[in-house]
Amino acid sequence: MAMETGVKEVELRELWRRYKEQGDAAARERLVVAYSPMVKFVAGRLGAGLPSHVEDADLISYGLVGLIGAIERFEPERGIKFETFAMTRIRGSIIDELRSLDWVPRSVRSRAREIEQAQAKLEHELQRAPTEQELADKLGMTENELQNSLLEIANSSVYALDELWTVSDSSGDQVSLLDTIADDGAADPQEALASNEVKDRLTEAIGSLPEREQLVVALYYYENLTLREIGEVLGVTESRVSQLHTKAVMRLKSHLQQA
Repeated sequence: MAMETGVKEVELRELWRRYKEQGDAAARERLVVAYSPMVKFVAGRLGAGLPSHVEDADLISYGLVGLIGAIERFEPERGIKFETFAMTRIRGSIIDELRSLDWVPRSVRSRAREIEQAQAKLEHELQRAPTEQELADKLGMTENELQNSLLEIANSSVYALDELWTVSDSSGDQVSLLDTIADDGAADPQEALASNEVKDRLTEAIGSLPEREQLVVALYYYENLTLREIGEVLGVTESRVSQLHTKAVMRLKSHLQQA
């Protein structure tokens, strides 16, 4: 994803040269400032739907750690866009810190596992995605109770598609699935082959989702719409979109783990 840095391309190239070739600390700091809008963007998307006690400023500070690490490790000569390289590390830094805080209640984690397992069993038995009523029956709850559980899970989890499955790049870093797919500039043929295999498996998994969940995934991850904006497109509430997103992620997680 191209992000507006407010710095001309020629100046960015010079900053990268000064930092990588000369170890210029001032150039490094200028790069951090230039690419900081990416941190705000990622923090904003991850922060949507998180509990109110999770401050945006904290998410941004966690993301800056990832940005600095990305700048230090980036190799311009590889021909990969820095935005592609950095997005994963910014997001990963935020998610790692959130996980370390361990603020998700045990009961919510347990309920999420129960729903995932019930969903996987029903899909195997029915050879299709179960309806919400079928899933609720399997869990011994009402459809309304299931929807409330999905909303609770969504509001207390960092439940993102790009966490479901990661691949290792040539440096040993964990690279998110969507960023691997988005990186058309990968120069290494083996990386490109791995990316194509991953893309095929993700496409198959998304194709197995009910139509409305496919649309939520497409609008959120590929069109970068917010949950509120998706709700306006679908004519449903933001809470309903959050429920659909959580169900889609659970289905994809189950599908990819079985692949």
